Amino acid sequence: MAGKTRTTASGSATPTGVIVVGAGPTGLLLAGDLAAAGVPVTLVEKRPHKISNLSRAFVLHARTLEQLDARGLADELEDKGQPLSDVRIFGRLSVRLDTLPSRFAHLLVIPQYEVEKALERRAAEAGVRFVYETEVTGLSQDAEGVTVRGRGAEGEPAEMRAAYAVGTDGLHSAVRRAIGLPFPGRSVIRSVVLADVLLEEKPEQLLTANAVGDAFAFVAPFGDGYYRVIGWHRGRDVPDSAPLGLDEVREIVRSTLGRDYGMRDARWMSRFHSDERQAPAYRVGRVLLAGDAAHVHTPAGGQGLNTGLQDAANLSWKLAAVLRGHAGPALLDTYHSERHPVGRAVLRSSGGIVRLAMARRPWTLALRAILATFLNHVGPARRRVFGQVTGIGYRYAAPRGAHPLAGRRAPDVALTTGRLYEALRGGRFVLIAPQGLQTGGREDRLAVEHWASGRRTAVLVRPDGYVAWAAEDPEPARLEEALLSWTGRR
Repeated sequence: MAGKTRTTASGSATPTGVIVVGAGPTGLLLAGDLAAAGVPVTLVEKRPHKISNLSRAFVLHARTLEQLDARGLADELEDKGQPLSDVRIFGRLSVRLDTLPSRFAHLLVIPQYEVEKALERRAAEAGVRFVYETEVTGLSQDAEGVTVRGRGAEGEPAEMRAAYAVGTDGLHSAVRRAIGLPFPGRSVIRSVVLADVLLEEKPEQLLTANAVGDAFAFVAPFGDGYYRVIGWHRGRDVPDSAPLGLDEVREIVRSTLGRDYGMRDARWMSRFHSDERQAPAYRVGRVLLAGDAAHVHTPAGGQGLNTGLQDAANLSWKLAAVLRGHAGPALLDTYHSERHPVGRAVLRSSGGIVRLAMARRPWTLALRAILATFLNHVGPARRRVFGQVTGIGYRYAAPRGAHPLAGRRAPDVALTTGRLYEALRGGRFVLIAPQGLQTGGREDRLAVEHWASGRRTAVLVRPDGYVAWAAEDPEPARLEEALLSWTGRR
C-alpha cells in the first residue's frame, strides 16, 4: 500500500496518500514535500537504487535556488556548485545575472546528481517509502483512489493503491500512457552528442558555449576534474544508436570553439535527440503529471530540470492541503492552470534559443546579431528575457481587482525573525503582517511574521513562495476572509 486507509461510515476502506512514479529530481522534491507535510508517500522507480552521474542537467537558476532555500537545501548546493553571474553566448550577447532581484543573483553550475543526492536524503528523512526496480505496467482510478500495477525485478506483480498518483517518470512516461494522454510535438534536433572528458587546458569561462555555421558546442565542469561536452553538427544526422567516438566530439568542439582543449579519457559518451512536446492536461482525475512527463524541450537555457522542480513545488502543497482536508479537490485544477502556461512558455523560449544557435542563413544570422545587440542595450527587454529563463519573472493569474502583488513571486524580504524563505521552511503559508494586526491562532497552517521595515502591507505567501493575497493595512475582517479562503481555517 502507498499509505494508510481510513474507514468510511459504510465500513469501506478509503485510500490515503500519494504514489509518485519516477525518482528523478522532480519526483524526489514532490515526495519529500508531501512526506514532510505528513502525507504517506510511496516513490516508485524502475531503476535500481543508484544516483547516476550520466545526467544531462548542469544548471540551477535563481528561482529554483529560492525554492531549494525554502527547503533548507540551497546553501549546501551552493557550496558544492560554482556560481556564475556572467555568461557570453553567440559571441556577443553578455548575460549578466548579478543584477537579478534575488539572493541568488547567478546561475549555479552543479551536476544533477548532487541535486538528486540532497533531495533523496531529504525525502528519506521525511519518511518517503522507496520502491525500486519496479516498472509501472498499468493504472486505473475510481471515485476514491488510484490503483497502480507494476512488475518487480524478478517479474513478480506488484499492486499499490493511494488517493492520488503523480507521474514524474520522464519523456516515455508510463503514467501518461496509462491515462491515455497524447504527447504532441516533434524532435527538434537529432544526434546531439554528449561526452564526459578530461581537458588538458582549462576553458577561459566556467560555461563555454558557441555556435558557428552548422555546429554548436557547450562545455561545463563536473567539479571532479571532468567536463561535460554537448555538441551537435547539422551534417551528422544519425540515429541515437550510431557509434560515437571521441574524434567526432573533438571535431565539433574545434569547429565551434577553435580548439578541443586537449580532450581525452572519455568516461562516458552518448547520443540523444531533443524533443519539444507538452501534454494537453497536467491532471486527469486523481492522476497528475509533472516534469518531463508533462513537458520536454531543448536543453537550451538550462530550463528543463528547473521547470520540473518548480512544477513539484507548485503541486506538493496543493496535494497536501486536499489530503489533509484543508481544501477541496478543485484546488488541484490550479496546478494545470498555473503550470501549463509556464511549460508552454519554456518550450517557446528554449526553442527560440536553439533555433538562433542553429541559424546559418544570412538573414537569420543578422537577426541573431540584432537581438544580441538589442538585449545588451535595452534594459526592460533584457530583464524580461532573463526573468523568464531564470524563473523569477513568472507570475500566476490573480482575481480581477486583486492587489498588484497577488500571483507574483515573493522576494526574500527581511522579517523581524530573519528571512521569508527561512520562514517558508515549515511548509506552511506565511502571513507577513503589520505590527499590531490581530490574526488569531493558526499555527498548524500558518506562520505569522512581521516586516523588519515596519511596512503596513499584509501579504499572505503560499508555501511555494507566491503571493496568495495582499492588502494595504487591512481591517481584521478582510484578513480573516482571506485566511479562510486560502487556508480553510474555521
